[in-house]
Amino acid sequence: MTTKATIDTTTDATADTATGAVRTEPAPEQACPIAPVVDIVFSRWTTPILWALHEYGRQRFVELERRIATITPKVLTQRLRQLERDGLVIRTYHPEVPPRVEYEISELGRSLAPLFATLAQWSAGNLPKVEQARRDYDGRE
Repeated sequence: MTTKATIDTTTDATADTATGAVRTEPAPEQACPIAPVVDIVFSRWTTPILWALHEYGRQRFVELERRIATITPKVLTQRLRQLERDGLVIRTYHPEVPPRVEYEISELGRSLAPLFATLAQWSAGNLPKVEQARRDYDGRE
């Protein structure tokens, strides 16, 4: 007979009363160790913002808005605030007339550069294969 007991909020333990063995499994939200990173870095607008700041350096809001032409000002503001909160972007306010605000990628944000470079390389080599697979799949219908 197997009895299931919760040890804490991040694991579930299953105890086999016949053998006494205890097996722990991650809770469903912890099953993929990179899920929190994916949520932070790869949300809809985060990646283009981080990419633009990494590629072009410090920028004002309007410059980012122009580089990421399809983002709305409201969403850009929300994402920049979240990125600042996550420590990936630094916001600098200059008390001038008119006031000037600049955004730049933080050291923590820069540490994502190898990840982005690897993804860009993968994309260049594999997106044509993905597109071909989609065409093949769609042709079966």
